[in-house]
Amino acid sequence: MAPEPWIPKLRAAPHLGPAIEVCLVVILAYLVVSYLRSPLKKYPGPFLAKFTNLWRMYRISRRAYHKDLEKLHKKYGPVVQIAPNVIDVDYPELIKTVFNVKGDWKKTEFYLSSSALVNGQIVLNLFSELDVVKHAQTKRPIAKHYSPSGVAAFEPHMDRTIQRLCDELETRFMSTNKSGGASSEKEKPVVDLGEWILYYTWDVVGETTFSQPLGYLSAGHDFDGTLRNADKAMDYFSWVGCIPILDRLLDKNPVVHLGPPGFGGIMALSVKRLIDRAQGKDKEFHDSSRPDYLDKFIEAKTANPDTVDDFQLVSWLMINMIAGADTTAITLRSAIYFSLWDKRIWTRLQTELAAAGLTRDKCPLPYKETRAIPYLEAIVREALRILPAVSGCLERYVPSGGQRLPDGSFVPENCVVAFNPYVLGRNREVFGSDADEFKPERWLQSDKESDDAFQTRLRAMNNADLSFGGGSRMCLGRHMGLMQVYKVVSTLAVRYDAELAHPEKEWTVFNSFFPRQEGLEVRISKRN
Repeated sequence: MAPEPWIPKLRAAPHLGPAIEVCLVVILAYLVVSYLRSPLKKYPGPFLAKFTNLWRMYRISRRAYHKDLEKLHKKYGPVVQIAPNVIDVDYPELIKTVFNVKGDWKKTEFYLSSSALVNGQIVLNLFSELDVVKHAQTKRPIAKHYSPSGVAAFEPHMDRTIQRLCDELETRFMSTNKSGGASSEKEKPVVDLGEWILYYTWDVVGETTFSQPLGYLSAGHDFDGTLRNADKAMDYFSWVGCIPILDRLLDKNPVVHLGPPGFGGIMALSVKRLIDRAQGKDKEFHDSSRPDYLDKFIEAKTANPDTVDDFQLVSWLMINMIAGADTTAITLRSAIYFSLWDKRIWTRLQTELAAAGLTRDKCPLPYKETRAIPYLEAIVREALRILPAVSGCLERYVPSGGQRLPDGSFVPENCVVAFNPYVLGRNREVFGSDADEFKPERWLQSDKESDDAFQTRLRAMNNADLSFGGGSRMCLGRHMGLMQVYKVVSTLAVRYDAELAHPEKEWTVFNSFFPRQEGLEVRISKRN
């Protein structure tokens, strides 16, 4: 069962009745006046959401906010007010306007709580930095290492970790019976593949960043509590961002830290590995002929001594470690789960991989060859659509001059427009009446479809895709994540026959900002 979201436990002080009553009256008057003055009150939405951010904070804390928004849009239409100054819109045609390369639609303070407090100072990262110029300056020295050609250099590191994943699965979950033959179906142990995928994604960020895995695959469990704390930290970020000032009182409190569990272990590990590299103590793991991200970051520091210091280098290491694991695990889990839920999909994938000459003896399969399999690409695209790795709202301030929506209504500047990738991925005008179904074929051209019709349909689906964000703030690590998804899914399909251990039960999805899935329990065996 997923851990309960981190929420601070506060106790009321006694003998404050009159003061509390006065405060409540003042707050109530403020909320009413704010509502009457709001230019967004014309839009439909939950009654409480028109007065206070507490409505969405509560719904996010229930960890099914993506489903809440889906229901609200079905009830009210493409525009829903979800907070006094925030509307969520389901207008795919607006994505390129809002998420552009100019950066004039600025991020809101919602993102600030993903920063860190170090020695009493709030330190921003590539995700939490709101200033467009500073964000570009921080990204520029390392951006080339996350391009398609840049991430190709890290494929050997991925191969080592994928092989380690396969070795652990085969050792732990593919035993033979006493007579020496393969185990019967009933004797095959059940593996929580969702958990092992998470161990893999965290180990691979250690491998690509430091040339050393973090050790979750070999241990077979969250031995240091980091994965659990990462979930709690994400839950905290998701709901406290609704009222950012609370973060200053809780996580960023310089006097008394009230939560949540942080990434102190990952910070300490990053600093230690940096020192070890500087002192040449990691030669047992590090091979200079196979550079890792720490090598690249050190090169960037050397080339930019005036703008990059050791603290910036550690910040890059931290964002690499924290942001790269969970999101990749989400897409891997979805691709595998839905392909096994409809066994026809898994079987067709195995057939097409075999037809392309991709067999066990090539494992882990090369990215260049797996990327050329249209049906695998369709599965990956559908996994990103059906449950985007970011299923929380992406907020932006309306720039100077305001914005007119497709329905003709006008939104003034400084109001907040939010887009939810999960909701956009279920837009029926774009994806059809079967938008709730996992159907890889929707990304392929049918026999009866003309080239022009298919390209028009494909363009509309691409334009509705916000799974990696967009514009100047598009996810820096998207190519690294996609490479892993292609390689892992195809390698598992080539090596193993698999089936859901409990096909009668649907899995469970919790969501705050990153969704978390439970129930990917499978039985696997080596393919003949």
